[in-house]
Amino acid sequence: MYTSSIKKLIKLFSKFPTVGPRTSARFVFYLMRKNNQEIEELIQAIQNIKKEVKTCFWCFNPFEGKGELCEICQNQGRDQSILCIIENETDLASIEKTKQYKGLYFILGGAVSALRKQDIKKLRIKELEQRIKDHSEIKEIILAINPTVDGEATTLYLERILKPFNKKITRLGRGLPRGGELEYADEQTLKDALDRRK
Repeated sequence: MYTSSIKKLIKLFSKFPTVGPRTSARFVFYLMRKNNQEIEELIQAIQNIKKEVKTCFWCFNPFEGKGELCEICQNQGRDQSILCIIENETDLASIEKTKQYKGLYFILGGAVSALRKQDIKKLRIKELEQRIKDHSEIKEIILAINPTVDGEATTLYLERILKPFNKKITRLGRGLPRGGELEYADEQTLKDALDRRK
């Protein structure tokens, strides 16, 4: 059996997204093998996140620096007429890595489960509506929500909420991944590929 200190740390790690008790235990035993200096570095890094990292007032992207806006929102060279709505911070990082998108972002803060309507309260819907009202330059809104069951429910909900703003609303194109094989594609992916054929 684990000691009370080990159990406590396992319980804390288990609160991390997608981390279960087994992975949490691996984290704990990994840390136990580290020397004091490495543990101090980890503690310092966690403390620095709380001290140094802020959330952008406009898009909710975490950043370090002065002011209320992140580097992307401060950049007047970005296309102010396009707003890309994404679920979380890692989605923003993925899109930025492509170097193809030059507009603005809004981090929704999650997705809506088709079965749990109370999830809507956790999303930044009011803030999103306010940003669109305040930013009259926006002409197109891209719904870059993950192509999951919850993502589809979120996209449909957003389309309904955003319709009164009379903006062009688009979705990311979907279909077969480059290098993929039909044999291994699921039915929905194949359907999307056929529906969006050129």
